[in-house]
Amino acid sequence: MIEKNWDHSVDVLVVGSGNGALTAALSCYEMGVEDVLVIEKAAQIGGTSATSGGGVWIPCNRYAKAAGAQDSFEDAKQYLLSTTPEGAVPEEMVDAYLRNGPKMIDFLHERSDVRYETLEHYPDYYTNVEGSRTGHRSMEPQRFDSSLLGQDIKRLRPSHHMMRMFSKIYFTQVEAALLVLQGPGWIKLTMKLLAQWLFDLTWWIRGNGLSRQICTGAAGVARLWYSLKKREMPIWASSPMEELIEENGCVVGAVVRRDGKKLRVQARKGVILAAGGFERNQAMREQYLPAPTSTDWSGGVESNTGDAIQQGLALGAATRLMDGAWWCTTVSVPGEPAPRLSVMEKSYPGSCIVNLRGERFANESQNYMAFQKDLYKQHSEASPCSPMYQIFDARFRRDYIVGPLMTASLKPDWTIPKSWFETKLVGKAATVRELADQLGIDANNLEQTVSKMNAYAKTGKDEDFQRGDSAYDRYYGDPRFEPNPCLGAIDEAPFYAMRLEAGDFGTQGGLATNTHAQVLKEDGSPITGLYAIGNCSAAVLPTYPGPGSTLGPAMTFAYQAAKHISGYQD
Repeated sequence: MIEKNWDHSVDVLVVGSGNGALTAALSCYEMGVEDVLVIEKAAQIGGTSATSGGGVWIPCNRYAKAAGAQDSFEDAKQYLLSTTPEGAVPEEMVDAYLRNGPKMIDFLHERSDVRYETLEHYPDYYTNVEGSRTGHRSMEPQRFDSSLLGQDIKRLRPSHHMMRMFSKIYFTQVEAALLVLQGPGWIKLTMKLLAQWLFDLTWWIRGNGLSRQICTGAAGVARLWYSLKKREMPIWASSPMEELIEENGCVVGAVVRRDGKKLRVQARKGVILAAGGFERNQAMREQYLPAPTSTDWSGGVESNTGDAIQQGLALGAATRLMDGAWWCTTVSVPGEPAPRLSVMEKSYPGSCIVNLRGERFANESQNYMAFQKDLYKQHSEASPCSPMYQIFDARFRRDYIVGPLMTASLKPDWTIPKSWFETKLVGKAATVRELADQLGIDANNLEQTVSKMNAYAKTGKDEDFQRGDSAYDRYYGDPRFEPNPCLGAIDEAPFYAMRLEAGDFGTQGGLATNTHAQVLKEDGSPITGLYAIGNCSAAVLPTYPGPGSTLGPAMTFAYQAAKHISGYQD
């Protein structure tokens, strides 16, 4: 029975619909708290979790153990403490994550349709640090038959268009590495995926042209959502939270806008905020993040405007790490729905990234988070590092994909849109100097930089930034190049450039929480009835130690919140 001052009443209200949100809802249900409502601001379900690669970084997980991987809590903790700045994250949060992450994965595997596969060869991002591993700490979702969602497949946010062949055919992270590099077997894989799509004609007519078998982030969300659907758990889309309702210092519900009406929704046991960060709020970006910064460069979904964080602040919540984001250089292509993340192509041999002074400023093959942190360290008005340009030659153009620019055989120069040249997204010239003049880059410096890269390609040693020295660097290198798979000459005309921006795929700062995911006040005491997980809470893995360092904590602390609400003992 609903009390007269409420329009709707549930035990738990979950705000958001990404991996963290759906894990929280499913865990609550399985722990005996079955009256759960999930609300989502956007019309589509999944948030940034769905558009992501879908990786989940959980050391000592069941899939790694089944594959025979050797790991330990002690090594994982040593690795995290060595890669996290002192004082950035309370140690008890790190311990809670490492101890409960594997339990969360076991819980979902045993009770739902959630399934992952271990990434045997995907290394931690700082492989030169004690306690690191060269694989088996990250997982990606198993392929999922999207027809199981029925008509709701049209409400599922698809994975990023760069993770779909021709924007239609899904492929896994492992397959992406092979396809983009065009390594041995890539043609056979392409034909296989294409044939499966073409011969499933009745489905792709029903499914808006997308392949039936979905992968990466969308598959991770779909498996969770399918598990909720089996339990007849409701999700309200297009239903933003407008205000938290507090009584006597306790959060008891929220004001939700649905179908144009404001509804007071009671949450008898708690509200779990899982609504993403503030990457699409320019005012908040300018208030908290380093410059230059722009919503136009962000790969986060458009609905992530910091609503949950702002509501927490209104109740006196403490915050941490508000000056940080999940940094990744991006490519903003005219006419495309969202920027592309530039991850793999920066590592391939035969290119370098320079600022407008024509100078390199970091190791291009290091992980994307570390690369952009170096960018901000070097950026100044006298030597701006955004925008920056990836410089490459005709051989690189033949062999590799760069952002939206497919290989020369798949996308000849004459097919490159004129707007790409007019907006200086792409440059092409007969000489390095002409290319520099065309884009406003210091020509003398660029010639010198390219000359140095060519010398490094011969020796295999990058004397400036040690590119290719670590296992992570070499993961996206080309093993056909010796002596260093990340270094190749830039010497075959014509020469090209692709503009990159100082982007991100979400912010990492948010509401301070404890090991139960309870939101904390400035004095360290919890706000009763309020929990936060994912990117609206402060990051537990702020340096991004491995692939899936956002989804892993989001799901783990969703599990922790559900345990605290339900009293479940694992």
